[in-house]
Amino acid sequence: MAEKPKAPADRWGIAHITMVHITDLTGAETISRSAGGQHVKADRLQGTPYAAMQAAAAAAKTAKDKGITSLHIRVRAPGGHGARTPGPGAQAAIRMLARHGFRIGRIEDVTPVPHDGTRRPGGRRGRRV
Repeated sequence: MAEKPKAPADRWGIAHITMVHITDLTGAETISRSAGGQHVKADRLQGTPYAAMQAAAAAAKTAKDKGITSLHIRVRAPGGHGARTPGPGAQAAIRMLARHGFRIGRIEDVTPVPHDGTRRPGGRRGRRV
């Protein structure tokens, strides 16, 4: 009997979704990087889902060319004094990476959480508008 050909082993990477930044498993070597501002003209459109999709598509194409087949995803919101939830482009970027044929491993939230850090801006009576 002839032996069955073995399927190629998955090459894993990590996709950091702040800007779409794909690295190897250690995080030391950058494989591909793209931001929303590189794909839209107006500054106000940088954080939109459309810009995130374009950035994810560009990063995915480069990563595919370099042999990455599977991704773990790390989503990071501003954290600290800022919002604890990711922006509107995070979900669109993840969806675009999945559409490009990557096998998705784990999706992890790596938002920094302050452990009773510095005082929030705004003063005692809050920001007056």
